[in-house]
Amino acid sequence: MNWMVRNLLLSCLLVVGCKHVEPAPTQPTPPPALAACDTRQAEISKEADQRAQPYGIEQHLAKNFPDMKVSWLMKEDLYQKYVVATGATNFGRCDDTGCYLFAAPTAVITDAVNKSKTGDTHAPEVLGQALGLPAKNFEGPLRMMTLDLNASGSCARLPVDSDPGVWKCQTAEDTDCFKFGGYTSGGVPEVMVINAPVNQAQVTEIK
Repeated sequence: MNWMVRNLLLSCLLVVGCKHVEPAPTQPTPPPALAACDTRQAEISKEADQRAQPYGIEQHLAKNFPDMKVSWLMKEDLYQKYVVATGATNFGRCDDTGCYLFAAPTAVITDAVNKSKTGDTHAPEVLGQALGLPAKNFEGPLRMMTLDLNASGSCARLPVDSDPGVWKCQTAEDTDCFKFGGYTSGGVPEVMVINAPVNQAQVTEIK
């Protein structure tokens, strides 16, 4: 066997003997608002996702919060009492596990506020109807807070029945109450935000 034949056979053996290794699939990086959840909140979020299957917080954020901007409204007197007067560092109802607040997509809140305005003032009944909540929640001057979840370091997950401030609906017709699934009783998308920093929120006055 001459050297050319030997080299040809050796080349064939090397080709047959090599195993093609597929590159390992890369795992998608979770949104910062999910990565920011501590062990306790991550476990609550996992349980909420299992309850909501096949729909979870990642799908909820992608569908309803594509820019990761959230907003919420407070009456002016409550803002002064609970945020300004106390020198609060985080928004929401606080306990030893964190500060909790319900928030909706900024685009939804902004649209509702704009549609409720007549001149320089807003109509509580129009705002309440747009958000599926009682008009009394929006009477008088308001503050609108806006937060970028990607930049704030806040945790976000689906709200659950045990969250501070939750009042569960008693009938299908009830409003201003909690129904599990990531939407208010009025059908507005919502998330639970934990530890929303006051110094990172954009605050707008609404007359």
